[in-house]
Amino acid sequence: MVALRGATPVFVDINPITFNLDPKSLEEKIKEVKSDGKLRPRAIIAVDLFGLPYDYEAVARLAEQNGLVILEDAAQGFGGIYGGKKATTLGHLGTTSFFPAKPLGCYGDGGAVFTNNDELAEIIRSARAHGTGGHRYEHVRLGLNSRLDTIQAAILLVKLKAFPEELDSRQEVALGYERALVGMVPSAPAVPGGRLSSWAQYTIRVPAPWRQGIMEYMKSRGVPTMIYYPKCLHCQPVFASLGGRSGDLPVAEKASAEVLSLPFHPYLSQKDQNRVVEALFEALDLAGQGKLSQA
Repeated sequence: MVALRGATPVFVDINPITFNLDPKSLEEKIKEVKSDGKLRPRAIIAVDLFGLPYDYEAVARLAEQNGLVILEDAAQGFGGIYGGKKATTLGHLGTTSFFPAKPLGCYGDGGAVFTNNDELAEIIRSARAHGTGGHRYEHVRLGLNSRLDTIQAAILLVKLKAFPEELDSRQEVALGYERALVGMVPSAPAVPGGRLSSWAQYTIRVPAPWRQGIMEYMKSRGVPTMIYYPKCLHCQPVFASLGGRSGDLPVAEKASAEVLSLPFHPYLSQKDQNRVVEALFEALDLAGQGKLSQA
C-alpha cells in the first residue's frame, strides 16, 4: 500500500526474540534517510507480528522526536495488549484483519481501521466507499470499495461474543507449548513483560538446514506446519527497483530461514497438542542424527 500511494517503503530489521520492529534499527534508518535527503520520512508502520504488540514506548519516542505518524499493523494482533492498552490503539491509526486465519476471523475477507481522531475517521469512511462526500453520488477524493459486507459483519458480531473466552484459551494452548518445549532445540516465542499476545500463530525457530526435513517428517505423522514468511519484503521481486539485497536486514533474513509455525487455535485439545509435540521431538532427534533431508 505504501508503494501504491506513490511513497517509498524503507525496510527496517526486527528484534530476534519478538520478531517485532527493532527500535535501534528503526532509529538508524530514520537518521540514514534524513541525512541522505532524497526521501522525507512520514510514517512508521509497526507490525504486531504473530499476535505480539510491538514495542510501543520505544517506537512512540522515536516518532515524537522525528515528527512521524505511527500506523499500527495489527492484522495479527487483535486481542493483544501492551501496558494495559489494546492492540489497534497503539498508534495514531491502527488496522486489523478479519481473514479466517486471524485471531478474530470472519468467513472471508474483512478488516477494520481504528482511530480516535474524528477528522481522520471521516476521511477513512469516505475512502472505503469510493471517496464519497456529503451524499452517495458525490465524490470528494479518490477512494476504494472496501466496505465490510453484511454477512461477514453478522458473523463477526456473533464471534465477538466468544472472543474473550477464545483469547483465554489461546493463552492456555500457548502455555502448553511453552511448557513442552522448555530446554529443547527450537527457540520458542517469548512475550516480554507488560505485553499479552493474541497468538495468531505459534512460531518456533529451528536450524535452517533442518527445517524442510522436520516439516516433511511431521507431515508424514499427520501434523501440518507452515512457514510465515519464506522471503523478506526487501528481497521480493516487486521491490527490486529499491536496490534491496540479501544481507541488508540480517536478523529478519535469518528468522525467515528458521521460523516454523505449529498447529494453533483456541480449540486445540491437549491430546492433539501432545501429538504435535511428540512429532516435533522425533523430527528434531532424527535431524540431529543427520537422518532427515536437509535444505
